[in-house]
Amino acid sequence: MEIHVEETHKDLGEKAAKVGAMAIREAIHTHGTANIILATGASQFGVLEQLSKETNINWSNVNGFHLDEYIGIPIDHPASFRLYLWKRFISKLPTPLKSFHYINPEKSAEGACLQAGKEIASNPIDVAFIGIGENAHIAFNDPPANFHTTEPYIVVDLDEDCRTQQLGEGWFSSIDEVPMKAISMSVTQIIKSKKIICSVPDKRKAKAVKHAIKGPVTPKCPASILNNHRDCTLFLDKNSASEIIDYL
Repeated sequence: MEIHVEETHKDLGEKAAKVGAMAIREAIHTHGTANIILATGASQFGVLEQLSKETNINWSNVNGFHLDEYIGIPIDHPASFRLYLWKRFISKLPTPLKSFHYINPEKSAEGACLQAGKEIASNPIDVAFIGIGENAHIAFNDPPANFHTTEPYIVVDLDEDCRTQQLGEGWFSSIDEVPMKAISMSVTQIIKSKKIICSVPDKRKAKAVKHAIKGPVTPKCPASILNNHRDCTLFLDKNSASEIIDYL
């Protein structure tokens, strides 16, 4: 795993987006199209802002895939990741994407998993933009994560630490409002991505980063699986890197 430590959250986002943009351009040049995964949450604010501003990308040759979504909230809820992606990225692009494959669990969570899985199976991912949660989850794969399922998308239970993080980031006004379940891209599917850009700002993520980088690869620390990936770049700021300084 390649690790970059930037001065600020803003610097982190800009650098991560630029590296990811280069990979998107390369995929379009080589294959004619690029398939990307987009994450949400506070860690992705700067990444998506900068990525939407990148030049010399023909977005009409890019297919986008949704990483995860809550079960039990409508698309117009302030915490909806579909709404987040539309407002913060898709609507800001100079030209429309070739396609974007949203997860829509409102009718059937199991049906949404099957549909999203079918769509991603025929579109190998070139670049995955992801983050790491305070409990070291990737997507909504909370510990202990399932490292073995071959299903691309799965229904997951959100643990207390994950739900508390969502409340702390301001997406909900009380813990009771935070859903108990979500649809998540599986760990196995994420790891299939040709390139992974993982952006992790803030002091509150420092322990998760430490365990992911310095600890064993284990479902108890889902992000530790990134150590096994052939092309993963981890972007940190000084706060999120504060507990691994001796390792760098």
